Amino acid sequence: MNGLPAGDDKARAVRGMFDRVAPRYDLVNRVMTLGMDVGWRRRAVRELHLPPGSIVFDLACGTGDLCCELDRAGYRAVGFDFSHRMLRAARTPAPLVQADVLRLPAADGSAEGATCGFALRNVVSLGDLFAELARVVRPGGAISLLDASRPDNRILRAGHAIYFEKVVPVIGGALSDRTAYRYLPRSMAYLPPTAEMVAMLRRVGFPSIRRLQLSGGITQLFVGTRA
Repeated sequence: MNGLPAGDDKARAVRGMFDRVAPRYDLVNRVMTLGMDVGWRRRAVRELHLPPGSIVFDLACGTGDLCCELDRAGYRAVGFDFSHRMLRAARTPAPLVQADVLRLPAADGSAEGATCGFALRNVVSLGDLFAELARVVRPGGAISLLDASRPDNRILRAGHAIYFEKVVPVIGGALSDRTAYRYLPRSMAYLPPTAEMVAMLRRVGFPSIRRLQLSGGITQLFVGTRA
């Protein structure tokens, strides 16, 4: 897949990459998205529509930005990530657990909801991640999954490609790790077509899943309820 790693090689590469970028991860996110990532996370939390006090697992929580938004919304967040350095850099009151999100140390149906911010491309198996979401989220619970996307509009798509593939690696290289931010646009190849992702989520137990396009389609959000 365009020379990208797979399987255990991918897991090692992704863990190492996030360990390296952890110290300046939040800064690079704000700069390269012009601050729009804050609004995307808030939208993801708003789309949960769960009662206050609900337990929400944030998968691949990184430095805890989504956990903070979940706490502000009145939810009880628990973050999971396999990068120790990302967890060390976290600034959130939520409890954090170092774990592989494909094998969560949590009981069946132990959460009312789950979120995931910009990590769908980084797991070894998207199918296994979706199955794990279905396992830990109880019936009636909700999921809200963010990731990068490419706009449908031809003009926006061309402009986004230039920025994402040329400018983002320069910003990342100047502020953090150039190799990691070269990987970012290439990692889009890991994501299946939208219809396939929707079908995968419906098969594991989220029949109401739908995809929302944010900021002209440069970001996508999958939201749905556990059957």
